Amino acid sequence: MRVRRSSLLPEGFFQEALNLNFDDFVGALGETPYAEHLSGEDLGAVDRAVAARLRQVVGSLPGLVGGETREAVVMLLSRADLANIKTILRAKEVGLSAEEIRASLVGGTLPEAVLQAMIEAPDAAGVVQALVLPGHPLSAALREAVAAGGEVEQIEVALDRAYFEGLRKLAGRIDDAFLQDYLAYEIDGVNLSTAFKLAQRGGTADADAYFVKGGRHVSEALFTRIAGGEVAAVDELAGTPLEPLAAARDLGELEHALRCLLLERAGLGAFDAEGAGLVTAFVRAMEWEAARLRLIARRAYYRLPVEAVEREVFCS
Repeated sequence: MRVRRSSLLPEGFFQEALNLNFDDFVGALGETPYAEHLSGEDLGAVDRAVAARLRQVVGSLPGLVGGETREAVVMLLSRADLANIKTILRAKEVGLSAEEIRASLVGGTLPEAVLQAMIEAPDAAGVVQALVLPGHPLSAALREAVAAGGEVEQIEVALDRAYFEGLRKLAGRIDDAFLQDYLAYEIDGVNLSTAFKLAQRGGTADADAYFVKGGRHVSEALFTRIAGGEVAAVDELAGTPLEPLAAARDLGELEHALRCLLLERAGLGAFDAEGAGLVTAFVRAMEWEAARLRLIARRAYYRLPVEAVEREVFCS
């Protein structure tokens, strides 16, 4: 794992790449470990290279460990499956193309054929039919949520609950203190994001239907207030480990601060050599690297000003 961490791109690469034109960016990427996956010089080629390396490097991690730790690693990688399923479902709502959907996907454990079938599915019901994988932690949850006929946000909450409940039970069973702690932060983050989304669309009378249990610093009462439109209630996080989020007043500010906070918390796993922490730190770092490369590529390709993406590329 430590050898793999050494293959992550240095911070200086992103600082320099942010100011390059697209051709120069592709050239710079061709001098990194992404080169073996880079076939072509357009934006699609960059997206495919980033996705291929992420899948190659992260997908092989379960083979490096055994026993209960391996089970935890597989569940951690399924976090990307959760994100991908949500991305695909939302894309169906707004009519994004298959290429646009694929450009937004991250790693995960789903076979390429299953992922492609989900991307090509005409609607949520089609996505359910494509995700027929016995034993996958999200397959049954997605089927039940779509059958219930709820809106996308409700389906997402059902998936979140299924995923985090499964991983919480596993972390407790193997007594992995780092994983239990990190999961609490992830769940707090999910609840805050959901609350801000609900507030953004005018609030909701049944906020409790969207709350995911298992967090540590975001109570159901605080969640309900924020979801009801009292966004300033996030101030109450001051003085807690979630204090970096207390100044957020819109979803964009929250998600930026949350991403950086979770990266920092995951990074602490680098000192957890015997548990799932080391893998958690590496997986989150690789996903962050992939997201940054895609943002920089789009800035260069569409000739956007640096300021348009700079905040999303750096955490400092």
